[in-house]
Amino acid sequence: MKAVQERDIVVCVLLSIVTCGIYGIIWFIQLTDDMKTVSGDNSLSGGRDFLLTLITCGIYGYYWAYKMGKAEVVAKTNNNLPSNDNSILYLILQIVGLGIVNYCLMQNELNGFAKQNAQ
Repeated sequence: MKAVQERDIVVCVLLSIVTCGIYGIIWFIQLTDDMKTVSGDNSLSGGRDFLLTLITCGIYGYYWAYKMGKAEVVAKTNNNLPSNDNSILYLILQIVGLGIVNYCLMQNELNGFAKQNAQ
């Protein structure tokens, strides 16, 4: 498995707030690309997924959140880790406008892969 970078969730949230969401875009792209790396799902692409979310006024973001949950399950299964399917949770959080919470949850899972890879 390729290495993914561990990121401090609190710093990412604060940077997203301080930069009025600009860092949130960068974080979205990094999350997607890191999930692609750990899951091997070549249908994920940070730049493309952000662009589709932007073009569809956020509608694609619902599908993205669900898809990220499914990719997380694949990544854990491929690495023989216990997994639970968070795709519905991610979808609901995205629908109610709590996308930043999704970012935090996804980053937490990716940090687990980064720690595992560092050992």
